[in-house]
Amino acid sequence: MSAASEKLDDWLNKEAVTEDDITAFPLTALAATLDREENGATVPPLWHWLYFLPAAPMSEVGADGHPKRGGFLPPVPLPRRMWAGGRLTFHAPLKVGERATRISTIANIEDKTGRSGRLVFVTVQHTIEAGGELKIEEEHDIVYRDAPQEGARPQQPQLAPQGETWHRTIDTDAVLLFRYSALTFNGHRIHYDYPYVTQIEGYPGLVVHGPLIATLLVDLVRREQPEATLQSFAFRALRPTFAGQPFTVCGQPSADGKTIELWAKDHEGYLTMRATATLA
Repeated sequence: MSAASEKLDDWLNKEAVTEDDITAFPLTALAATLDREENGATVPPLWHWLYFLPAAPMSEVGADGHPKRGGFLPPVPLPRRMWAGGRLTFHAPLKVGERATRISTIANIEDKTGRSGRLVFVTVQHTIEAGGELKIEEEHDIVYRDAPQEGARPQQPQLAPQGETWHRTIDTDAVLLFRYSALTFNGHRIHYDYPYVTQIEGYPGLVVHGPLIATLLVDLVRREQPEATLQSFAFRALRPTFAGQPFTVCGQPSADGKTIELWAKDHEGYLTMRATATLA
């Protein structure tokens, strides 16, 4: 283990406790952004990401628009930071009017080298409670990576499965990304700053938020089976999706209807996210 890795391990088991009031407006605003109608009384699955938001002062914001590293999250010295995936269990819905508590713990830090250079994976565990009741358990995977190396061969993309039972195509533009960034108080410049994302981080365009794609995968389930109750959800981001081109969310329920394989594909048909939803 390198000295840098040992230093990062100092953050293992670090804990943070955040409280928030579950208010109605964020739900109303996200429903408008997704062209949805909601009852406004409970928080739909994954919409809890609208709460417990870090509000770092501008003096504590890094060059990428995120809060500077070395507070709760370890100070990984790599320029690219992405939401890589997660696993969630839903015990009970959060309700508008509740005051909720989220306990976050750095559960794992993995430092490795891949084809694209050094990678650091950080797993954060969250538990969310309200009124003395456990509502949500979540594991959140964050990946940090090197900047793209000149002349490096890009990883070969994987074609998405075909023959899905459900699908819905989503148009993406800068307004959609801006709204979601605003609702989640996400200052990451890859989602709204075109010169930064193309010139500094080397992407071909604005990057669609991984959590937004995951939310739209769950939204597909809710549209197709509006009476169903989501028990668990796991997802993994495989390839960036870029604004300006439509992408498609797809679903394939199992024979008994309890498990649904989900995935997202870009306008070229390449797989960008894979997920599994389990219904109660």
